Amino acid sequence: MTNNTRKANLLSAIAPVNRGLEMTENQRKAIFSAVAYLEELNPTPKPNRSPELLDGDWLLLFTTSQELLGIDRFPLYKLGNIYQCLRVAEGKIFNVAEVKGLPLLGGLVSVCANFMIVSDQRVKVNFERLVAGSQSLIGYRDVNSFIDTLRSPRKLLAVDFKIKREDQKGWLETTYLDQDMRIGRGNEGNLFVLRRI
Repeated sequence: MTNNTRKANLLSAIAPVNRGLEMTENQRKAIFSAVAYLEELNPTPKPNRSPELLDGDWLLLFTTSQELLGIDRFPLYKLGNIYQCLRVAEGKIFNVAEVKGLPLLGGLVSVCANFMIVSDQRVKVNFERLVAGSQSLIGYRDVNSFIDTLRSPRKLLAVDFKIKREDQKGWLETTYLDQDMRIGRGNEGNLFVLRRI
């Protein structure tokens, strides 16, 4: 089975589960199986040595992270697109979740982190800043321009605070990487499937 066939199988397995929000046990098994098959053919076994492939803005297609999926459980809100934006040269990760609500209640939640490479596949992640608020008050247009806003030193018209915890043990391992797909696994056992935008 070729890489493209295995990718197509994975995309078809995750298509009906709304990023993991609506998933049966059989669907979960099929997704994990499709992921494992794809990881076997990883064309970039040392992803941290290929920053040009890692760098960029990635759309989350599937995750098992209840922290991310839990945003959908607030009354009146629905989880929109979730992005992970990597700026490898700076050692920065920006997670951005768009939240849809009643008119004028569109929001977003963003967590900024720095990372340090600890092996060819793994980075240690330290969360630094949380931003949550109204898309209109923040001036949110799209994820790429928002990352530029986050990189500037100014405080935003939102919940905007620094995360100060000395005992952070977060890590992220890239287990599959090609031109347009990335699969990662985190320290809490979470799985992430992302597509480059």
